[in-house]
Amino acid sequence: MLLAIFVGAWAAYAAWSEFGQNDLLFASPLETAQAFWDGWRDGSLADATWQSLRILLLGVGIGASIAVLFTVVATLTKVGEDALSLLTAIMNPLPGVAMLPLAMLWFGLSTKAVLFTLANATIWPIAINLTSGFKTANPTILAVGRNIGLSSVRLVSDVLAPAALPNAITGLKTAWAFGWRTLIAAELVFGVVGGEGGLGNYINNAKLYLFTPQMFAALVTIALLGVVFEYGFTLLERRTIVKWGMQRS
Repeated sequence: MLLAIFVGAWAAYAAWSEFGQNDLLFASPLETAQAFWDGWRDGSLADATWQSLRILLLGVGIGASIAVLFTVVATLTKVGEDALSLLTAIMNPLPGVAMLPLAMLWFGLSTKAVLFTLANATIWPIAINLTSGFKTANPTILAVGRNIGLSSVRLVSDVLAPAALPNAITGLKTAWAFGWRTLIAAELVFGVVGGEGGLGNYINNAKLYLFTPQMFAALVTIALLGVVFEYGFTLLERRTIVKWGMQRS
């Protein structure tokens, strides 16, 4: 019902407002739906979507792997803990896309530059949440693990990691959001300088040629992907931490 109300308000604004009736500045739900259908039918919007998703998943995967490595080293050594604390204080407040110009100098106008920027944007929220989960693990369970002779590595893998699962999922959700925004912004920049085609590039091309319905269709695609990923994370939580009693639904 809320979605229907939103679409109805959108259609009313497009039909009755002076700004909404300007086809160069605004697209109605019907025009957007037609552009969405045409984009997926001819493959232009579909190809841009798959390109963005491929880079996003790869970049987040790289960032998550590095974050896990950093967190394990920080858990096992005091130097690693201090280094991770310093790095997160420096890098986490920095907008992910702020690293793009430097990445472009290092890697040129290539996918590697975007992957570097994505990985940098996703490392820190995952590392912060994992570290928080490790530190708040039940000390009794940790004591039991030490008493039965588990090594430091086994304590991390068999005790701390399962205990920190709710934090890990939260960190992954945050990293996905950071990575998604960073990717679209980076692709918009690449669209200006002539890089590879993703959703950001698709939006930029539509803007250059004043294809307003196509811009709206790409924005709707991004919104729909956000809903799909949010549902996926919710389903993952229900099948794991909620089912196992680690968190209430």
